[in-house]
Amino acid sequence: MTLLRTAAASVLLAVVALAGGGTGTDPLPSRMTDTGGGRQLITAVAADLRATTGTVTWWDRRRGHWVEAGRAPARFGAKGLVEGARRVQGTDTTPTGLYDLPYGFGTQAAPEGTRIGYRRVGPQSWWCQDNGSLSYNRWVEGLPEDCRPGDAEKLDSYGTQYAYALVVGFNYAQPVRGRGAGIFLHVNGRGATAGCVSVPREAMRRILAWADPARRPHLAIGTEGGTTALARP
Repeated sequence: MTLLRTAAASVLLAVVALAGGGTGTDPLPSRMTDTGGGRQLITAVAADLRATTGTVTWWDRRRGHWVEAGRAPARFGAKGLVEGARRVQGTDTTPTGLYDLPYGFGTQAAPEGTRIGYRRVGPQSWWCQDNGSLSYNRWVEGLPEDCRPGDAEKLDSYGTQYAYALVVGFNYAQPVRGRGAGIFLHVNGRGATAGCVSVPREAMRRILAWADPARRPHLAIGTEGGTTALARP
């Protein structure tokens, strides 16, 4: 009889853990101080600040619990990660922190089912990264006179990486010159990124079809431990 009760208790604990109610096995968003207040969240986690690879997981909040919707291997900046508030432009580091996702874009048509705003890249689509430009950290159609071509990305030049992408709200709402521009969640290139987060092409397609602006998705970038850890200690 004791064995039966023990077995039943074990099953109950397993069910609670899967539902997000267990202590040590709570899903990552349940252990975070801030998830953005929405019902969708993407987490991008590296082992530490020196890492250039990790895992991206996307989550839905259902009936009071966070449920994993998908995951994929991720790549980060070639020089690892850094606290977002301390990031310096041109350092090939991925900024840690919690960010909104203003809109999606790509050289390819939006995946079927995409609900988030999506802009198709054209031959005159650029992302200005010139610190002296009024268009700093903004998409522009046709390069403004005050944005030097050497300090901007011609988006259709990155047909692989920008086949599908999401703009990350790092330094976006009120840009601070010199902190960084053009941070995206996009398709993998050949290796580590210049500061973005990247995932395999099919994973990026799935994320775009999953993201629902009505559920206010955010992206949280961080590490497994230390001051930049996503989870509470």
